[in-house]
Amino acid sequence: MTPSAQYPSLQDRAVLITGGATGIGAALVQAFAAQGARVGFIDIDATAGPALAATLASARHAPVFVAADLTDIAALDAAIAAVRGQTGPITALLNNAANDQRHHIDDTTPASWDTGIAVNLKHQFFAARSVAADMKAAGGGSIVNFGSVSWMLKQGGMPVYTTSKAAVQGLTRSLARDFGPFNIRVNTLVPGWVMTDKQIRLWLDDEGRAAIARGQCINQPLLPAHIASMALFLAADDSAMCTAQDFIVDGGWV
Repeated sequence: MTPSAQYPSLQDRAVLITGGATGIGAALVQAFAAQGARVGFIDIDATAGPALAATLASARHAPVFVAADLTDIAALDAAIAAVRGQTGPITALLNNAANDQRHHIDDTTPASWDTGIAVNLKHQFFAARSVAADMKAAGGGSIVNFGSVSWMLKQGGMPVYTTSKAAVQGLTRSLARDFGPFNIRVNTLVPGWVMTDKQIRLWLDDEGRAAIARGQCINQPLLPAHIASMALFLAADDSAMCTAQDFIVDGGWV
């Protein structure tokens, strides 16, 4: 499946995607490039990132990849500046980067807690702050923070991740209020259990398939393209009065 709707307002728009080299992020890069957007994406994966960009080199605007560790805020700011230098002022931000590494309460240390918060929450705030000036100057923009249904389902086995993802929705509502006077919209896109290569390889087993069959109202695989379809809408002008909201794409699980 690939997103089929076309959004004229996305053509030539500068769009920044974090964690865009693989999984949901790669689907976002592909979908926005297909809209004719000026796509820049940042990821720590310095192998998959250039490879993805190369496959999309014939798009209206070839995507720009910058390798960076988003948990290093100075490196994040520098990477955003590098993207801006090639795409122009950024008016859509997709805060997708995250790591749902499983971990136990007893094994969680202060250092691993801080690392989890940094990769799943902290960079979303600083990326939004970094692009806000572009959006203010342009008369508006759209920020899409990525959450998760995991905490809504009371999922165990990864407390730092679920805490971070719950906090994303508080961050969204706070930023939506502060940025609203500048016509900057901020929403949370909340995926369910998306069948990326990583999820299938590391976490999906017979028990997981059974949980999906019980939990989702639509018992079909939730794919990265389903998430990308919602992201396109939220970044486009068609969602002009949508802000401070949660948009759940999970097959009806929560």
